[in-house]
Amino acid sequence: MENKIQNANILKKLIAFVLSFGPGIFAIGYTIGTGSVTSMIVAGSSFGMQLLWVLLLSCFFSGLLIYTYGKYTLVTGETALFGFKKHLKGGKLIALLIVIGISFGQWNSLTGILGISSNMLFEILALYFPSISDNEYSIVLGIAIAVIIIFYALLMVGKYDFFEKILVIFVTIMGLSFIVSLFFVFPQPAEIINGLIPTIPDVEGGKMLTVAFVGTTMAAATFLSRPLFVIGKGWTIKDLKKQKNDSITAAVLVFVISGSIMAVACGALFHEGKVVTRVLDMVHTLDPIAGRFALSIFVFGTLSAGLSSIFPCLMIAPLLLADYQSGKLDTNSKQFRIVTAIASVVALLVPITGQNPIQAQILTQVFNVFVLPLVVIGIILLVNNAKRMGEHKISWPVNVGLILAFIFSLVISYNGAIAVMEYFS
Repeated sequence: MENKIQNANILKKLIAFVLSFGPGIFAIGYTIGTGSVTSMIVAGSSFGMQLLWVLLLSCFFSGLLIYTYGKYTLVTGETALFGFKKHLKGGKLIALLIVIGISFGQWNSLTGILGISSNMLFEILALYFPSISDNEYSIVLGIAIAVIIIFYALLMVGKYDFFEKILVIFVTIMGLSFIVSLFFVFPQPAEIINGLIPTIPDVEGGKMLTVAFVGTTMAAATFLSRPLFVIGKGWTIKDLKKQKNDSITAAVLVFVISGSIMAVACGALFHEGKVVTRVLDMVHTLDPIAGRFALSIFVFGTLSAGLSSIFPCLMIAPLLLADYQSGKLDTNSKQFRIVTAIASVVALLVPITGQNPIQAQILTQVFNVFVLPLVVIGIILLVNNAKRMGEHKISWPVNVGLILAFIFSLVISYNGAIAVMEYFS
């Protein structure tokens, strides 16, 4: 009886810990979706742990920018895009370009996310009902339509706390699934150490995959939406320390979960010479090594990653529009409902056209990096205004980090442009 009570208390504490996550849960939801899972699996199966350094840098800069955007809002009471428009020279144009760039990138990502998730659900059904394979296109499309209708209906609830709890559930399942999977197949420690040495795979597609890594882990949407979610949480200037800890937690969890996915793909596929090109390859990532149980865990995590990303990706365009217009979060407005409905229709493009969702997802992640330089330089200018920040001005180490993040974003955007031109040439 005593053991049961202790176990119940432990479970309650675990649930309380999970539910205590703040707006950082949205950062994880934006960052680790099927786009991130796809990029990590393809990289792990193709290059082992060679791109671990890119993941580490992206997560470090991402955490720094999440923290900075959140702090600006708590100190000034303004959201970022509204601040750009109000205080920066040419701010209206900058803010508008950011809204268009991020919305385009996130909606492109959304099509791939829904495509992979619906294909993966189909592959799971096909394992138990092989006869449905003859109707793959129609069943995948039907699954995609059902998923997007369900998520749009959830968005109509219109309450921040509800959105946060839904994401907490998906992200927790996803994180635990991938970390548990790591115990079945673990790469050599030497591979992990070598992966921290900066190198880019000198093969076709290596540059694009590197840029896609940054596009999915250093996502501009994560930073721009941070002020709105901080306000939605009800935090004030008294919560600066809480905001800082939440930012660090988000960045660390993104690195741990994403690194686990890459390591699983490396351990299960890289040394076997097996490269992921289709959704079915992803479904069977662990099957040769650890069997059906490990496969089920990994697939469950991948589906949770996809579902956790659909939610915030549907929200991003109306949130940024509201930010640009008034700097306020309103999930009950007519504009919010209309724009999320349009996003839901756009999400069905990959399932309708029947494209390979893995190729589509990696390409769409690349487009996310092009708006990064604007997003980084904009916040650097805002937080270095002593009049607005007052005694809460940004420290010099954070400023150095932000400048390095800006340089990094320029390098990645340049390489992204080259990768896209090479892809279409």
